Amino acid sequence: MTSLNITLRDGRSVHLRDAGIGDEAEYLQAFGRMGAHARYMRMMHVVRDPNVERVRAALASFPDEGIGLVATVPAGDGIDIVGSVVAIFSDDRTHCEFATSVAAEYGGVGLATALMTALIDEARRRGLKEMDGYVLAENQPMLKLARRLGFSVKYIAGDASVRHCRLALA
Repeated sequence: MTSLNITLRDGRSVHLRDAGIGDEAEYLQAFGRMGAHARYMRMMHVVRDPNVERVRAALASFPDEGIGLVATVPAGDGIDIVGSVVAIFSDDRTHCEFATSVAAEYGGVGLATALMTALIDEARRRGLKEMDGYVLAENQPMLKLARRLGFSVKYIAGDASVRHCRLALA
């Protein structure tokens, strides 16, 4: 993906680009700025501290084993990550599982839509056939976005708390 600037509905601008190993410190700072509820919505369980090794491994896997995109804004220490999306490839590289996170102060202004649209476009460009994600049933903004982007949203047998979102990319 090439990097680009996006103007959000409220007039603010963010820079969208590929994520990489050099973003580790900013990812950890972004995690630290997330409230407990936002962490729960993203991780689907209570998480107090980031798993640094997991963050490092995920960032190192891009672009060979997945796609990572970040939305950044200028900050006193350089940049802040205010949103991110990732897609981790299946072993056969036909499917991927997505996850997304947007800073609370950037919610509701189109950032999640821009990130997910860019992720879907990149997954299609890479030849993937299908994208899946698991979203808490109470995360209605994400489920609404998934439906708007064309994902089917299904109940998971035996687990009323999570929805399976699936999009055919081919």
